[in-house]
Amino acid sequence: MNIFRLSVLASALISAAAAAETPTLGNPAISAVLDGYYQSGDRALGGREEGFGLGESELAISANIDDLFYGKLTTVIEAHDGETELELEEAFIQTLALPGGLSVRAGRFLSDVGYLNNQHLHSDAFAGRPAVYRAFLGSHYFDDGLRLSWVAPTDLYWTFGVEGFKGDKMRAEDEHSEREFDTVGVYNAFTKLGGDIGDNSSWQLGLAYMKNQNGRLTPHEEGEEVHAEDEHAHDHSHSAAYTGENTYVADFVYKWAPNGNYKYQHLTLSGEFFRVNDFKAPELHEEEHEEEEGHEHAHGKDYHQGWYLSGVYQFSPSWSAGLRYGELDTQLAHDDHFDAQKLKETEVSLNWHHSHFSTVRLQYTRQQGTNFDGISDDNLFTLQYVMTLGAHGAHQF
Repeated sequence: MNIFRLSVLASALISAAAAAETPTLGNPAISAVLDGYYQSGDRALGGREEGFGLGESELAISANIDDLFYGKLTTVIEAHDGETELELEEAFIQTLALPGGLSVRAGRFLSDVGYLNNQHLHSDAFAGRPAVYRAFLGSHYFDDGLRLSWVAPTDLYWTFGVEGFKGDKMRAEDEHSEREFDTVGVYNAFTKLGGDIGDNSSWQLGLAYMKNQNGRLTPHEEGEEVHAEDEHAHDHSHSAAYTGENTYVADFVYKWAPNGNYKYQHLTLSGEFFRVNDFKAPELHEEEHEEEEGHEHAHGKDYHQGWYLSGVYQFSPSWSAGLRYGELDTQLAHDDHFDAQKLKETEVSLNWHHSHFSTVRLQYTRQQGTNFDGISDDNLFTLQYVMTLGAHGAHQF
């Protein structure tokens, strides 16, 4: 069995049983991730700011609590507008020994929606998440909730799962702060299927459906200007900038390495598509339907969508290069109508890895917007370092 086969199997085991080889409670794994950068301008939809700054620096501790439970706590330290802030990103327990491939995770954790979301930011091959993640998931979606997952007893890796979350980060803008949001606001159902192609390649496909009970915009008074998002607040709080009631996600990843030796040379191709439906208030739907019946102009689409494709090639043990392109189509509310806007991003990264624990990255980003707010500079250059100290657990496939 080659390394890729092991990686797919490891992914399944991590999802289902939280890594049986995790250190024990008496000897927990403690790690820190240091992330610093310089960037020549601001990115649309948040992320790293212009100038010198700190990304998501992490401090994590994890261990098997006993023979039945695994636990992990991850704190994130960030700098924003000259202030240093501490946020709890993960604090969960997970079962280790449920029968039949079942597993339960409870607490605060990363949702398993999409491909990238369940991975920490420091494991990315680029300096930031794609625009679709920044727009629809607040870069990466973590929340308080419960997950039930099941790994099928098949030759292929095949898992299903359902999640329920508090959903505060996924709430639509409440203009008057009078809305009574559902206390369990987000439900997510996902499945992932993966396997090997010969000795050199592995693949994985994923589908997810997210129901957001609080995702529709609040009805507004006639003639009153409505902003679909407070960009500064959302960027800062890792909340979604654009929400809807129903979100559909499809993703894939393909990995190749000669002779299955992932350490020295490998290629990773991946892509994801997001469609966020039904963001308008029901009252506006009814008004538009009446106008359409009267042959008047439509008020715009009732969905946002976006996608990206990425390729990362590690051509030597110390060097890798990546290319990523993505597009984002959203609707921005103004008064009683919505304006279409589009964002295109092309990103090229060159990464130097002195060891598995250190990466220095130079990245160029070209962002092109049509009626898109938040773009101050079309061409961005980012110089970043990511360093890991201590015992850090393996990331998913």
